[in-house]
Amino acid sequence: MASKLFKKILIATDGSEYTKNSVDYGIDLAKNTGAGLHAIYVVDTAAFAWQEGDEATKYVADKAQAEGLEVDRNTIEGHPADEIIKYAEKNSMSIIVMGTLGKSGLDRFLLGSVAEKVVRNSKIPVLVVRGKK
Repeated sequence: MASKLFKKILIATDGSEYTKNSVDYGIDLAKNTGAGLHAIYVVDTAAFAWQEGDEATKYVADKAQAEGLEVDRNTIEGHPADEIIKYAEKNSMSIIVMGTLGKSGLDRFLLGSVAEKVVRNSKIPVLVVRGKK
């Protein structure tokens, strides 16, 4: 079933347990709409996590391939929210799928939330999936 609404889906992952639920949602959405699938991990300029990025996008690719889907994997350096939005716009994504830890109150104020920043600043629709606790 091909969708006119969803042509390309971007799964933004940080490789944590909390994003695995969003990976499942993104893959299921791609499978049911016939959309192309991209996975992105942004290496924060304050950290050096290239191997984590490869492992995080490989997880998405392995799950997608088990469902018969291909994935374009990318690891990019920069500020996560900014780079996710830039990638999505540059590659004409239909939707961004990402997970959230679901932090609130002081933790969210101090740490900030990549998902919240993407939702607030993206021109492209964003599906935020709460992680399983």
